[in-house]
Amino acid sequence: MKKYISILLSIVIAISGLAFANQLLEPKYMNGVLEGAMIEEYYDDPTDHNVVFIGDCELYENISPVYLWENYGINSYIRGSAQQLIWQSYYLAEETVKREHPDIIVFNVLSMKYNEPQSEAYNRMSIDGMKWSSSKVNNIKASMTEEEHFVDYVFPLLRYHRRWSDLNSDDFKYLFHRDKVSFNGYYLRVDVKPAEDVPEGRPLTDYNFGDNAYNYLDKLTKLCKDNDVQLILVKAPSLYPYWYPEWDEQIVKYAKDNALPYYNFLNYQDEMGLDWSKDTYDGGLHLNLSGAEKMSKFFGEILVTDYVVPDRRGEEELDEYWKGVSERYQAEIDRQNENLEKYGAVNPKEKE
Repeated sequence: MKKYISILLSIVIAISGLAFANQLLEPKYMNGVLEGAMIEEYYDDPTDHNVVFIGDCELYENISPVYLWENYGINSYIRGSAQQLIWQSYYLAEETVKREHPDIIVFNVLSMKYNEPQSEAYNRMSIDGMKWSSSKVNNIKASMTEEEHFVDYVFPLLRYHRRWSDLNSDDFKYLFHRDKVSFNGYYLRVDVKPAEDVPEGRPLTDYNFGDNAYNYLDKLTKLCKDNDVQLILVKAPSLYPYWYPEWDEQIVKYAKDNALPYYNFLNYQDEMGLDWSKDTYDGGLHLNLSGAEKMSKFFGEILVTDYVVPDRRGEEELDEYWKGVSERYQAEIDRQNENLEKYGAVNPKEKE
């Protein structure tokens, strides 16, 4: 019996040690590249969402769920990540409809430009934060580059074991908890960098979206129809990367063929009142807070008018939840404005 207990304790200690090492060596994304922490934050939201946005930075930097709540009572979340590829969006949508039943899923179509896996670093930011499920397993399989291995996702220690020499105070501070870096998936920036001399798109040899991209757009369309979820396709009003008219024509045709709404917000810049000298923080790639709230106002009107998304203000649990989010939102706005005044940057360490 003592022998069996000793073996069992050894196994428990070994597993605990591996789990601790995994937790310690995984990137924390609490400073610098915050986007890697966003996917995991979704699971901390206990509410049921009427609208779920799924896609890349053109959503999580250009739409403010806080504005949608405070002005329209729309309970929404952005399941966004950097360079989120369409198959990653699909598996996040699949997982979402298993966990809850949104009325609407909004998908940003820029990722249709990618037909094959692109980058392990971006894969990690889109996948590592997901909880384990068949959706995550299939997401990994669809996303891996030729140099990646499935087992490295199961045991991150195999991928990050060389980080021992790069460990810093954040790795210990955030060993067992993470601070919130987004506001229901929105990445907030108040600073301004005007869009100047934005380049036109270079001619392409082939403007057609790939078969793999179309396959996952078909799967996303079917997923939403099978689950009675309204799928809305959008193209955010970013000036760069360039959105080719030939790409837009394909999405217009796809939307028409599949009875889906499609909004290219590049066509509504004047109606939104976007001012590219004030409403972007990085020269036209993404909107800042001012621009995101303008787009949220415009799209919010569409959601409540054309899709009858309900105003849920007055529901006690939701009011309490959003009170906390709104307080963090305002505190972050104040922090960034204060840093801009003192240091000329919202995150002074990044400027260094």
